[in-house]
Amino acid sequence: MKHLNTIGRYWREKYQQKVYKVPISISGFTCPNIDGTVAKGGCTFCENESFSPNLQDNSKFKLNLFSTSNPYLEKQLQQLQMQFDATKEVLQNKFGAKKFIVYFQSFTNTYAPLETLKALYEKALSFEGVIGLSIGTRTDCITEEILDYLEELSKEKEIWVEYGIQSVYDQTLEKINRGHDFENIKQWIAKTKQRGLLVCGHMIFGLPDETQQMMLKGVEESVNLGIDSIKFHPLYVVENTLLTLDYKQGDFHPISEELYIDTLVKAIKMLPDDVSISRVTAGISDQTLLDPLWCNNKHQQIHNVKQALLKEGLIY
Repeated sequence: MKHLNTIGRYWREKYQQKVYKVPISISGFTCPNIDGTVAKGGCTFCENESFSPNLQDNSKFKLNLFSTSNPYLEKQLQQLQMQFDATKEVLQNKFGAKKFIVYFQSFTNTYAPLETLKALYEKALSFEGVIGLSIGTRTDCITEEILDYLEELSKEKEIWVEYGIQSVYDQTLEKINRGHDFENIKQWIAKTKQRGLLVCGHMIFGLPDETQQMMLKGVEESVNLGIDSIKFHPLYVVENTLLTLDYKQGDFHPISEELYIDTLVKAIKMLPDDVSISRVTAGISDQTLLDPLWCNNKHQQIHNVKQALLKEGLIY
């Protein structure tokens, strides 16, 4: 039996204790293919509140991305403090947690004026027990200036940049209304790695018209970019997305659990030992999920994945 290199094991070995990620959702952030900069409507599968459990409806406002001033900054900093404190308390009470990574999760968390980013990142790093940041973003929303700044932060803290790769095929990226091509992904992951920053790549299985062979080729090419960790997600359909229309018209059929797990196991067996696994599946357990219904119980999903990996002599 072989223990897989999960992100949790990586942190335990590095810090000699368990490290907990604290997900943060900051109002005012958006995305360039939601606001019309590169596309309209967002990615076809995206309904961002589905991934924003900490973001309350009554706290929404829009940030002017092209202004150096930010009248909402104090409110954003308060959101950051409140969300961190609340999650930290739960983790401390339940697990005795002492070390944390602040995870800027929802929306595109480098898509803002640099001074806003500096204020939020440095506030997060000032919290007791925080050893670093994990910043969810897109490769078309990073700049040399931001990378220079993150490189400076990484001299004292652990800094991860989480890029949504999703697919390595331009035809797929166009189908899902991604707003950029694979060349953009390659270029900016290379620049990020040149700064010595840690990179986690997100991959989606079950994208329109992608075969298992294509999905596995996507993992291979993503690993070749030099990523340090990987997250795997199944594509599922939730209400209020562009994908909903294709699904209801019968033009999109979600991946089955059997194919997803088979593809996932094959992908994990391809990974080099130094690429950690940050996530093996995802889902949503509320009424907005349309299909596939196996995505409504993440605990059951993980159990099924673990059992499939055990058959291959792998412990997750």
